[in-house]
Amino acid sequence: MDDNGIVDLILAGDEAAIALVREKYGARLRAIARGVLGDDGAAEECENDAYLEVWRRIPPHEPREYLFAFLARIVRLKALNRLKALSAAKRSAETVSLTDELAAMLRSGNDTESSFEARELSASVSRYLRGVSDEKRSVFIRRYWYMEPIAQIAQRYDISESKVKSLLLRTRRELRKHLEKEGFLQ
Repeated sequence: MDDNGIVDLILAGDEAAIALVREKYGARLRAIARGVLGDDGAAEECENDAYLEVWRRIPPHEPREYLFAFLARIVRLKALNRLKALSAAKRSAETVSLTDELAAMLRSGNDTESSFEARELSASVSRYLRGVSDEKRSVFIRRYWYMEPIAQIAQRYDISESKVKSLLLRTRRELRKHLEKEGFLQ
């Protein structure tokens, strides 16, 4: 069944829709959660929590054109929240380094203005990523969205780990320049 049909079933309150979502996207959603948590059991729990969240969120939203992205964002946030809860005092050094690599470039805040700026920043990063090569975009997303280890990215794309590191470094530098040009950095 296509995504429109699945969204229609959810809007109609048909629980069979969740089984269809699980069948169509379950493995990919678990992979996202596993990349963040590094634990199959916790990843499966995040996946299940995400289905419940989707059930609650779809009635005000209708993600017909971007259902997987909608699901992926929810499962990733669930996994990140779980990681934060599991290791509040002793966060994973890997996650800290990934977060710090990007966060070091950006201002932060919790007010309404910051929320608006975060949406604008997200749009700017998306524009930047649409303008780079497929290889750079894929490696960047695998590292910073899926939180895949460098070795796994290298294996996935059949390139050396040093090339992955180099691509990431150059992409971060170019992203920094792009964000400076658009006024997000000084």
